[in-house]
Amino acid sequence: MKDPERVVIAKECCKGCELCIDACPRGVLEMSEEINSSGYHYSVFANKKDCNSCTLCAVICPDMCIEVYK
Repeated sequence: MKDPERVVIAKECCKGCELCIDACPRGVLEMSEEINSSGYHYSVFANKKDCNSCTLCAVICPDMCIEVYK
């Protein structure tokens, strides 16, 4: 069975503020090369093996675009 994503980012909700990237102590998030329908680069869950599900990214997101699963 495939491991589920620990961090799920609603890319259409993200405004690219990068607060989640700065908040992540393990550097598991980065900005996408693509843009969403609103014209923003959005955060993506990139370094999956390093995530410890600390939830700091979700807590700091002003638009509540991030869900973290343990």
